[in-house]
Amino acid sequence: MPVKSAIVLNMTTGRILYQKNADLRIPPASLTKVMTSMLVHDALAEGRLTRNTRVRIPREAARVGGSTMNLRAGERVTISQLLQGTIISSGNDAATALALKVSGRQRPFVNAMNTRARRLGMKGTVFKNPTGLPAAGQLTTARDMMRLASAYLRKYPSAARIHAMDSYVFHGRTHPTTNPFLGSRGVNGLKTGFTQASGYNIILTTQRGNNKILIVLLGARTKTKRSVAGNILLTAAHKYPNNARLFRQAVDGNSKRNLVSSERKKIVRKKAHVSKNPKKQPRKSGKTKVRKRRS
Repeated sequence: MPVKSAIVLNMTTGRILYQKNADLRIPPASLTKVMTSMLVHDALAEGRLTRNTRVRIPREAARVGGSTMNLRAGERVTISQLLQGTIISSGNDAATALALKVSGRQRPFVNAMNTRARRLGMKGTVFKNPTGLPAAGQLTTARDMMRLASAYLRKYPSAARIHAMDSYVFHGRTHPTTNPFLGSRGVNGLKTGFTQASGYNIILTTQRGNNKILIVLLGARTKTKRSVAGNILLTAAHKYPNNARLFRQAVDGNSKRNLVSSERKKIVRKKAHVSKNPKKQPRKSGKTKVRKRRS
C-alpha cells in the first residue's frame, strides 16, 4: 500500500475493514477543512447563520495564499458559496472567511476545532488554523480523520451534497473539484489535502449496496501513488464490504501485484535505455603496437 497511513470503515456496520499505521501522526493539510465545515454547520443548525447569510470578506481572508476561490476584500459572499469554495476547490480564503464569520477571530475558532476534536476522541490531532496550511504542531492520524468524517456525515448528512459536487461557478469562472475519484466507482465525496510536509491525503466515501464505506489515506508521496492506493481500497470495498479478512487479503494481493508490475516497468525502462545507448566497442586496427623500452 503506497501510503504512510490508511484506514477503511464500513459506516453502516461500524466495522473497521482495514488499517495501516492508523495512529501515525501526519499533517492533515486541507483535510482540516472537514472540521471547519463541521463547525460552520453547527452554526447553521443553531440558527446563528443561514446559507444565505452574506459575509463581507475581510482582508485577512482575501490575502491568504495557497489554493483559493479568488475572494476579493470587501465583497459580499453567501455562506453557501463559501462552503462550496472551502470544500470543492479547497479555498483557504473561503475557510478563513468562514472561521472569522463564526468566531470573529481565528484563535477562538481554532480553540473550538480542538475542543470538538477532543469530544470526538481524536487523541492524536491538534489543529492550528482553519485551512490546513503548514503550521508547527498541526497533526492528525488516519483514525482521527475517520472519526471526524463519520461524525460529520452522520450529524449533517445534507453536507454530503456539497462534497459530491464536481464544480461550482464563482466570478464567472468554473472551479473544479480537487477530488480525482469523484463520480467514478461510486465515490461521492469527500476531501483532498496536500502540503510538502503531509504528502497527498484524501478521504473518500463510496456506496456499495446498503453499505457506506469511508476510506482515509495519508502521506502518499505522489498523486499517482494516492490514486493507486485509493483504487486498491475501492476495489476491495466493493468486493468485501462486510469481511475484514477477505478485504485485507485482497488489498495485500493487489499491493504485491502493483509492486511486481512497478519493478517490471523499471526493468523494461532500463533495458530500453541500454539498447538506445549501446557501449561502443574499440576498433581493432590489426596492427601490433610496439612498446618502447625506457632507457
